[in-house]
Amino acid sequence: MYKLWMTIQKEFLLLVRDFGGLAILFVMPVFLVITVTLIQNNTYENITNQKMEILLVDLDKGEISNRLMEEVKQSGAFEFVSQLDQKTITEQTAKEAVRTGKYQLAIVIPAELSSNLDQRINSNVERVLAHFVDGDTLKENTAFVPQEVKLYFDPALQTSFKEGMKGAIDKIVAKIENKTIYKAFASQLSEDSQPQQLFEQQSLIQFKEIAPKEENTNVIPNAVQHNIPAWSLFAIFFIIVPLAMNIVKEKNQGTNVRLYTMPTSPLILLGGKVITYLVICLLQFYLILLVGKFVFPTIGLASFDFEGKLVGLTIITLFAGLAAVSLGVLLGTVAKTQEQSSPFGATFVVILAAVSGIWVPTFAMPQVMQYVAKASPMNWALEGYYTTLLRDGGLWQMRYDIILLLLFSLLILTIALLYDKKKRYL
Repeated sequence: MYKLWMTIQKEFLLLVRDFGGLAILFVMPVFLVITVTLIQNNTYENITNQKMEILLVDLDKGEISNRLMEEVKQSGAFEFVSQLDQKTITEQTAKEAVRTGKYQLAIVIPAELSSNLDQRINSNVERVLAHFVDGDTLKENTAFVPQEVKLYFDPALQTSFKEGMKGAIDKIVAKIENKTIYKAFASQLSEDSQPQQLFEQQSLIQFKEIAPKEENTNVIPNAVQHNIPAWSLFAIFFIIVPLAMNIVKEKNQGTNVRLYTMPTSPLILLGGKVITYLVICLLQFYLILLVGKFVFPTIGLASFDFEGKLVGLTIITLFAGLAAVSLGVLLGTVAKTQEQSSPFGATFVVILAAVSGIWVPTFAMPQVMQYVAKASPMNWALEGYYTTLLRDGGLWQMRYDIILLLLFSLLILTIALLYDKKKRYL
């Protein structure tokens, strides 16, 4: 036990003297989490909470365009801009403003849209009523060219964002069309001064969003809940870099040779490194938790709530840290120089984060990459965090993630020990 304690003390002294390594381990993750969360949080607010300005070129000046503006205003998601520099917007100026990125969308409503639509709907209503009420033969519909409402999108917008905006606008337009059709039928069937009361125009179906929980709680995920665990994992696995560099430095300086000549088992030397860097992983995670809990509210972000979940988070962090440390030990054992270990370790962590769902959710990946993500230790740990934070799961629900992380760590450490033993006996 004394030898193990002295080994741990040696590793801590090496870390304390390396200010650059400490900055990578503690300062970089904090700035990374704050920056990424601020960016994503503002993106989510722009889409869901803040009104998006849309350029409107109204060539119709009729009832349909007025209804469109009323419905958009009631939706609370968009806001029309019809003037730029105190001048009425034309289609050409709107197109140019969108092309240069000043606005993300412009809508051009064609001339005589209201009159043409009313005429078409009234014609259809009269034809249907004449057939069913008066018994006339159903006449063929006259040719009709659909009115074209132009949408100018910023070329830099992502396709998914375009489709979402088109869907929101299409929903508003469909609502206007339904109201117009109801009104036409009511006008034909009722002699009352208020024919619109003949048809109920409220929505017949409503959607209620529910997050399935075992208890009667409904936690709505936000950018903070996703980024704290995700980028904590990124920081934890980045421990590969300083750990591998320290192992390579010991080999190049001959320190490991002197250690192996001592009456000490290699398992004790390895255990000292593993325990030391596991403690560092926990300190990293707790630091990011405190930042999410106390610093985020001061900069306009939601506070990270982990009440009653600290034990589960700590356990999954320990096994995630063990997986990261095992990779660092293997890299340090195989690499011959720091120039090999440092770039490879940093690049490997970035690639691992990319395929594990840290940057892009796994469900949005191609099918092949989804299988790759399921084989990643970082993804196992991330799923464990989500089980605890968002699904109200306990250790039993996380058991498969924990077992996979443990087996992975033992396999990698065994490979590192066997490789080191083989090199020492050459």
